[in-house]
Amino acid sequence: MALGRMEQKDWYKVLGAKPSDSPAELKRKYQKLALLYHPDKQAAGTAEAEECARRFLEIHQAWKVLGNEETKQEYDLQQREDNLTKEWPLHEQIYLEDMSWNEDEQLYTLSCRCGGNYSVSKSETNDVSLVCCDTCSLVIEILQ
Repeated sequence: MALGRMEQKDWYKVLGAKPSDSPAELKRKYQKLALLYHPDKQAAGTAEAEECARRFLEIHQAWKVLGNEETKQEYDLQQREDNLTKEWPLHEQIYLEDMSWNEDEQLYTLSCRCGGNYSVSKSETNDVSLVCCDTCSLVIEILQ
């Protein structure tokens, strides 16, 4: 699996953003919230200031993940996999080498019981552990 199976925060929600937001839009939302919750903008020593400092750190962590294209892509993949396991049934667990390899398309495939296919490109094999059928709601887990 690409990332650990830890339950993690929804960093998009922390920034009030959507996965479809552009990098510039994510940055704008981060900057607006960082300015609003920055510890230097709060009255020192109050409970509200402590809460703002905690929120500021959370906003900063969200930006560390979403502000970098590589970590954002990894986070998005993890979110997609987490959503698949919550929403769709796991059909089976299979090793990559048990799937059919198509040299021309650089693609691993496996037939689903519905007649559709599970497909994963060679470039995705290290990042993806769950693959959805292209015609039904079944999911397979690729074991490493």
